[in-house]
Amino acid sequence: MKGTCWVNRLRGRRGVRHQVQIGASDPCLTPVAGMLAVTELVDRIGVVDALDEAVGPIKQRARGLTGGEFLVGLACAQLAGEDYLIGLDRRRADVAGGRLAPVPTAPSTTAATLAKRFDTDRWHRVEAALGHIAARVIGRLDKPRRDALLAAPTIDIDATDVEVYGSRKQGISYNYKGQRAGRPHLATWAEAGIVLAADLLAGDEDPRAGVVDLFTRALVGLSAATAPHGGHGRVRVRGDIGYFTKDLADAVVAAGADFAIGANRNPATWRAAAAVPEDAWSDADAMPGAQVAVADYTPGGWPEGTRCLIRRVRHEAAAISADPRARRRKTIPADQLALALDGDIEQVWAYSFIVTNLDVSTPERARAVECWYRHRTDIEDRIRDAKHGAALRHLPSGDRAVNTAWMWGALLATNLSAWLHELAGLDHGDGRGRAHLSRLRRELICVPGRLITHARRTVLRLPPGPSLLAQALARLRAIPA
Repeated sequence: MKGTCWVNRLRGRRGVRHQVQIGASDPCLTPVAGMLAVTELVDRIGVVDALDEAVGPIKQRARGLTGGEFLVGLACAQLAGEDYLIGLDRRRADVAGGRLAPVPTAPSTTAATLAKRFDTDRWHRVEAALGHIAARVIGRLDKPRRDALLAAPTIDIDATDVEVYGSRKQGISYNYKGQRAGRPHLATWAEAGIVLAADLLAGDEDPRAGVVDLFTRALVGLSAATAPHGGHGRVRVRGDIGYFTKDLADAVVAAGADFAIGANRNPATWRAAAAVPEDAWSDADAMPGAQVAVADYTPGGWPEGTRCLIRRVRHEAAAISADPRARRRKTIPADQLALALDGDIEQVWAYSFIVTNLDVSTPERARAVECWYRHRTDIEDRIRDAKHGAALRHLPSGDRAVNTAWMWGALLATNLSAWLHELAGLDHGDGRGRAHLSRLRRELICVPGRLITHARRTVLRLPPGPSLLAQALARLRAIPA
């Protein structure tokens, strides 16, 4: 009843709405009270210190922001929803939010200057630092989760195009779709949900040219993360058809790891699929309408023990697009496609080919490998999070160095999100229960709050109702720094 009376006074006794006046701004209010959870996380696992130790000084004078503070501030701005460099200035204008943030935020012009002081060697050092930070996170997990991460780590490799506009942007080229684009090239640790290594390529650069170096750096970061805990099991590497190159396979085998890479659909693979006996196909795991078999085909010059795994999926002929550019049409044998388009058959099989040195000697093992390879979409989810949760959906500067820093700010934001889920008890699915960053921002980070000082204590007042922030802080503060 009291709430109803208050509403009546505001609206008027006879339903006439009273005019609400806008008062003076209150510097104690912030729209990002949940940034306090990110601050606790950064402090508990020493993110800034690890980055500073790896990167070293980026200025001659020891004042202002360090390299680690600059990167963390950039990531925090993207966690808060800022998607351009000017958003750094908005973060600086939030007085109360600045007090809750882990580091001061650089002005937009200063951020561009600092970004240009990072060369390729420094970015590689950032990758090494991420491995050491991941080791600290792993050390704070319970034993079952830690053992699951270390048992058989998976490194996923993929690239994505970021369309931009403007002919004067550095490091930008037209991709195969005719778009001016940059191309972030990532290697992630699938089970942990973090980025281990990354490069920013132009839209016309072939990722295969630098994939061996990317894999090597990712493996170094993975070893740094797992070495303090007794090392890891045999590493497995996944890549799509864009990485169908023996150079990557040779590098993986030389490193004592296993690979599964998508293979080109060429006359040799089509012949191999046609030669598979019908009784050799078995139903795929957790994929209705799909079947798996092993073909008698090995690409020339690939490592010894390489086998070809084939997956075929049943599709209705009526669902096939009439557009000759449709992607699905390329997966259907030419004779079946012609019959389906003429209406002579009602169903067709779409084929995918995977070359691997993993054990596929029995139908059960072949199905298990195919099911594991299918989860290669984990890296696509990380890329989606970096684009739509952080701000990697565009590259905001005309300078390549600034865009590289922006990319790493987005990738660090996704790593912080994954670590926050692990340590704050937000993920109850062992890596499969993580919320996307956009949801995490809505439910945890971008919540309003008032920061006040009372009885010599700093108090953060939140809106009424359940608070995910209180739950996360309780778990994080229980972790030793």
